[in-house]
Amino acid sequence: MNVFLSYILLGLSLAAPIGPINAAQIDRGIRNGFMHSWLIGVGAVLADGIYMLVVYIGVVNFLETSFMQTFLWLFGAFVLIYTGVETILKAGKIHLQDSRGTEPLIKSFLSGFFMSISNPLTILFWLGIYGSVLAKAASAYETTRLIFYSSAIFIGLLLWDITMAGVSSSFRTFATSRLLIMISLLSGFSLVGFGVYFGIQAFKILFP
Repeated sequence: MNVFLSYILLGLSLAAPIGPINAAQIDRGIRNGFMHSWLIGVGAVLADGIYMLVVYIGVVNFLETSFMQTFLWLFGAFVLIYTGVETILKAGKIHLQDSRGTEPLIKSFLSGFFMSISNPLTILFWLGIYGSVLAKAASAYETTRLIFYSSAIFIGLLLWDITMAGVSSSFRTFATSRLLIMISLLSGFSLVGFGVYFGIQAFKILFP
């Protein structure tokens, strides 16, 4: 159960950095309410799921070799630490933008989906992060556990999606730049922490 919860936390940490998706969620939530904000996140999570599936199908058969496991741990560490540091450095530059108008729910969903699926860094991000998770789980667990822990990451992503939609719509007065900076800093440090852990795992394989 502790391992499952740790993967949920990883999913939360991956979703929390204030980037295009979260910014769009905040904007839609303040302008149009919970459902629009939530569907932005659902579209992005669906895109993440597609990339996770691509990585699983393409990489899982090669994960049991020491070389591949080391590469994935190191690449995952690099992506996490880089993203975490970048999140921390950009935390002070977050600003809410006011806008007007409404839009169909399907447009919010498609906006989140295409915003995520068209990002050239997304596939590299999931190759490093999810590939690292697969490398760890494939060497210790059967396929059922791989799916189980993958679902935990998804749960973390969806929990953050609901949280952002709730904060930006139901608690609009708290959706200030200061709050976003705090969230971004916390998620940044969390990602760096995960990156250090990934680096330690690679070190253990290289120097048993």
